[in-house]
Amino acid sequence: MTGKTHIIGGIAASLAFAQITHYDPVILLCSGTIGALLPDICHGGSKIGRSFPVLSKIINVLFGHRTFTHSLLFLVLMGILFNAIGVGEAISAGFLVGMVSHLILDMATKNGIKLLFPLKVTIRFPITATTGGTAEYLVFSGLSVLVVYFGYDAFSIYFQ
Repeated sequence: MTGKTHIIGGIAASLAFAQITHYDPVILLCSGTIGALLPDICHGGSKIGRSFPVLSKIINVLFGHRTFTHSLLFLVLMGILFNAIGVGEAISAGFLVGMVSHLILDMATKNGIKLLFPLKVTIRFPITATTGGTAEYLVFSGLSVLVVYFGYDAFSIYFQ
């Protein structure tokens, strides 16, 4: 999936998560959007990879694309890191929700991901989309509708 689809996916997931938690939707929205981009740090051409080119190159050389940073192991380690450095609970939750949305979206592509890294098993959904293709555009459109739906509900308290 492209960066814009990951961003809208992170926003939709964060706003949906805000519906079932007591966390501030603004905090979830901000951290979830960044979290939705974080797994692609392993790809130098990604939005986050271009922002941190040296780190991106190191991670790519060590692990390759869609392996370690697209795994359950990475999710767990990031959760531990957030806890260890004292990141707030809402920020941590937002990052992790955004990262999970990224993994789910990439599992819907033909290349899939190495969700169980270090095992070399590729995980993908039975029906997949081509990155940048018509199916991804439809996914983006559907996620946009969900953002409006969940966003209206999450932020309605500010408009009363």
